[in-house]
Amino acid sequence: MLAGVDEVGRGPLAGPVVTAAVILSPDDPYLGQYRDSKRVAEKKRLKLYHHIRKHAVAYSVTLASIEEIDELNILHATMLSMRRSVDALSVVPSRVLVDGNRVPDLAVPAEAIVGGDDLVQEIAAASIIAKVVRDRLMQRLDSRFPGYDFSRHKGYGTKVHMDALSLLGPSPAHRKSFAPIAKLL
Repeated sequence: MLAGVDEVGRGPLAGPVVTAAVILSPDDPYLGQYRDSKRVAEKKRLKLYHHIRKHAVAYSVTLASIEEIDELNILHATMLSMRRSVDALSVVPSRVLVDGNRVPDLAVPAEAIVGGDDLVQEIAAASIIAKVVRDRLMQRLDSRFPGYDFSRHKGYGTKVHMDALSLLGPSPAHRKSFAPIAKLL
């Protein structure tokens, strides 16, 4: 029972970090088709998202809130969210592979794999789940805090986002500990 873990949302100036853990079935007909979520077109990503949710042995999605990011820092908040995702799996994995170069403190053996979302199908599947969920969360934040265009840039520091910040100031969805936001406060 190999679980793959990946996160989405470490770099943006707004919104939570979302993490997913996925255990794929060895009979999954889509094995070999999972890729880093950033490399998959949105329409196909949604199709894969629904397939994973329906056919995975187990999957979970958790997050680290904006407040946790500001309190702990982005790295520690990400590790916390990753641990929550593994702990939330309905099946205990025998091993966990994490995208990146660090592993959270887990009760099962784990290994970090740089570029794992391109190398390990379970990590790629976790990447897809996390991205779809975070994109949806950012669409909700866009509705709650109009004017920032979160549904378009997903909280990243694009010119559109920075212009909105200059005009409107930070919203409650912004990470106050991130330098561009801290400067505006």
